Amino acid sequence: MPETSLGQPDLAGRPYRFTVEQQMAAAPTAIYRAWTEQFDLWFAMPGQVRMHAEVGEPFAFHTSHEGSVEPHYGRFLALEPGRLVQMTWVTGRMGTSGAETVVTVELTPAGTGTSLRLTHAGFYDQAAADKHQQAWTGRVLPHLDAVLTAPGAG
Repeated sequence: MPETSLGQPDLAGRPYRFTVEQQMAAAPTAIYRAWTEQFDLWFAMPGQVRMHAEVGEPFAFHTSHEGSVEPHYGRFLALEPGRLVQMTWVTGRMGTSGAETVVTVELTPAGTGTSLRLTHAGFYDQAAADKHQQAWTGRVLPHLDAVLTAPGAG
């Protein structure tokens, strides 16, 4: 994988992680584009994204969840169009508690859709990892697929 001058975060002191796999109806190229160019289409608040998809480039965005606006920050670690997005992911008290976690999204064509494998690593504790796993599988990834496959999407 390509490495930035900053390198990979040291996750040794934060060993909690999870991996989920989800079948998506959307194509790998559409999912890759959503993660790198259209974050405010499905995840971030519209107009609240500063992102340029290039390895080493930092990004920032805000989300709104249950009445709270949450800032998110990170940088791209690896990008392979249509195949891989790897980024650091930093949120506050309600998320990663300031830990620089790593989100890796692997995309594999599966029929007309995609097999998506998401690994989120570097949490301080199992409770935070579990909370994020529930969010990714219960809300975020299904919402992404619904947005990308809605009539008129694309």
